[in-house]
Amino acid sequence: MEIYIYWFLLALILVGLEMVTGTFYLLVVAIAMAVGGVAALLGMGMVWQLVLSAVTGIAGTIMLRRWKSTQSSDTSNASLDIGLPVKVVKWNEDGTARVFYRGAEWNAELESADIPREGTLYIAEVRGSALVLTHRKQQ
Repeated sequence: MEIYIYWFLLALILVGLEMVTGTFYLLVVAIAMAVGGVAALLGMGMVWQLVLSAVTGIAGTIMLRRWKSTQSSDTSNASLDIGLPVKVVKWNEDGTARVFYRGAEWNAELESADIPREGTLYIAEVRGSALVLTHRKQQ
């Protein structure tokens, strides 16, 4: 078999793996392998195939990192749970609570100590697997 077939097969395998991971880095490497395959198909020597593939991989990785750094990754306020009411099942002695929300019991704590415990409480924040409660419904 010709060497370009190996380059293209490796590129196809990496594209398949990229579909599983979704990080785009394997896609960059797959494109680099395809460039190596095109170089082999054009009759260039193995050194040029490797150099072109490496340069493409490095350049693609740099471009991908720059693109990812410009994307907004602020997901702290993106929670769809904020502002929704919860039902308090039990208050603990340390001020925390067990609340019923979305069909399950969750650990919860008050946003501040002066919040009244009676009445409807709303989710102010999600910290890990615990809910932070407030008496004000947030928008």
